[in-house]
Amino acid sequence: MTFPTDYARLDSWIDAHFDEETVFLQQLIRVPTDTPPGNNAPHAERTAELIKAFGFEAEKHPVPEAEVRAYGMESITNLIVRRRYGNQGEGKTIALNAHGDVVPPGEGWTHDPYGGEIVDGKIYGRASAVSKCDFASFTFALRALEALGAPLKGAVELHFTYDEEFGGEMGPGWLLKQGLTKPDLLIAAGFSYEVVTAHNGCLQMEVTVHGKMAHAAIPDTGVDALQGAVHILNALYAQNALYQQVTSKVEGIKHPYLNVGRIEGGTNTNVVPGKVMFKLDRRMIPEENPAEVEANIRQVIAGAAAERKGISVDIKRLLLANSMRPLPGNKPLVEAIQKHGEALFGQKIPAMGTPLYTDVRLYAEAGIPGVIYGAGPRTVLESHAKRADERLELEDLRRATKVIARTLRDLLA
Repeated sequence: MTFPTDYARLDSWIDAHFDEETVFLQQLIRVPTDTPPGNNAPHAERTAELIKAFGFEAEKHPVPEAEVRAYGMESITNLIVRRRYGNQGEGKTIALNAHGDVVPPGEGWTHDPYGGEIVDGKIYGRASAVSKCDFASFTFALRALEALGAPLKGAVELHFTYDEEFGGEMGPGWLLKQGLTKPDLLIAAGFSYEVVTAHNGCLQMEVTVHGKMAHAAIPDTGVDALQGAVHILNALYAQNALYQQVTSKVEGIKHPYLNVGRIEGGTNTNVVPGKVMFKLDRRMIPEENPAEVEANIRQVIAGAAAERKGISVDIKRLLLANSMRPLPGNKPLVEAIQKHGEALFGQKIPAMGTPLYTDVRLYAEAGIPGVIYGAGPRTVLESHAKRADERLELEDLRRATKVIARTLRDLLA
């Protein structure tokens, strides 16, 4: 079913309110949500305050402090906004999910990471592209839909969560486990030029290498944990060459890979290090079995450690995020987004996979068909996400908001 007159009216409303949408995004960027440390409840409070001015009442669902602290963060309050249309039980419930937590800014910025500055049609700031922008696109698409005044059946839920960077278990995972939501379909924050239907999984582990401390003047009395760690790391890095031979059949996803993102250890320059810790990130393609992947990594580490006399290791799993596989029920979402995306962006919007991992997998694991789509450029690299000077083309925000609004119109007819 098509509604050309309604689409034009939705587009016009979004154009007329786009300055307001931009200011809304600026206000969200200006409340830091660096994770770690993960003190994100203040941003949820600010978001709830801002959307109340639009007539949206946000349910606040704080995760118990003890759970959050044990998880490694400081505070989480997840938000749900529920909007029901037509008679109870009619139509589908569509959830729109975006996460507010982000990695710390880091160095090298030429713009204030919390400024929301607008220069040459781009808005700069941490989370401008991933994914506070979709707090804005989803909210204003919903506002446009309701301003249309057309008869609708079903419901829309806005899910604003704060645990994507740590894996999502205290964000969408917590809302789902508490039975606070069970939508029929999901659209989660993404970029504008593709609709993502699958993504990689991720295994993160902490490896502690134990040796024996000694004075650097008599190193033979100790066991150098750093040398042991280097030997283990070389064995792990050698796996990357093997991973390139394992290819995915999902468009947009190539092969597995491993990255070591953090290492620390030792006590001083004149001391043989007795302990070294490193953290690794292993991305899994949808075809891989996570249990087998973890067992293999543990075997490689243990085998390399055994080759160094006096070295022992402790291995702790930090995160096991399953890959996202397409569910059959996502077809109406994919088709609507592709149709309206092509009309508004003037190019085909392919359905494909991404090498990222997201907390959208938690909805899929609960049997909820979903896709990833929102405001952003063609690639993560272009967005500068997790790098200095993260930015978003405001025109992408405008058009993505229209795509979401039109899609909701189709699905709630």
